[in-house]
Amino acid sequence: MNLYLRLFWTLLRAWWLPKLSTTDPFARQFRVLPNDIDINLHMNNGRYLTVADLMIVEYFARTGFLKTLMKNKWKPVLGGSIITYRRQLKLGQKYKLSYRWIASDTHWNYLSFQFTSLDGRLCASGYSKGAAVSRNGLVNNADAFAALGTPIPNVQLPDAIAHWKESEAKLLA
Repeated sequence: MNLYLRLFWTLLRAWWLPKLSTTDPFARQFRVLPNDIDINLHMNNGRYLTVADLMIVEYFARTGFLKTLMKNKWKPVLGGSIITYRRQLKLGQKYKLSYRWIASDTHWNYLSFQFTSLDGRLCASGYSKGAAVSRNGLVNNADAFAALGTPIPNVQLPDAIAHWKESEAKLLA
């Protein structure tokens, strides 16, 4: 299935699913399609992140953040992802992608994702960070959450995220 069809299906599906709070975990089942595979006949490493992006779209739609973005003329931006691969997903195999918000800092929201086979074995795991951007740059999370009508959950950054931020700072220095 073409990625635009998957995106359209994700948005349509999100319209009918129950609303989520910012911190609610959620999961969705997928199948490895022919256009997802590489020459080794398993899911291409880049496709994992593309499918994870679909979950971000669903998250935005189901939490109401998509409406908040449009209302304020903000755009979503992905600031980075880290992922590690453990087991392959083969052509035609069904898998589950689990997603959840885990923390925020001044501008960035950190989300955790896991790809598991239907028997529960971990195939890939990672983090993404995203923010809203206006004409003036990154939107402060205090403003973004206020526009959403919810307080910023008071959660400390996990060690893995703190280490990621440190590594990122060294890369950008």
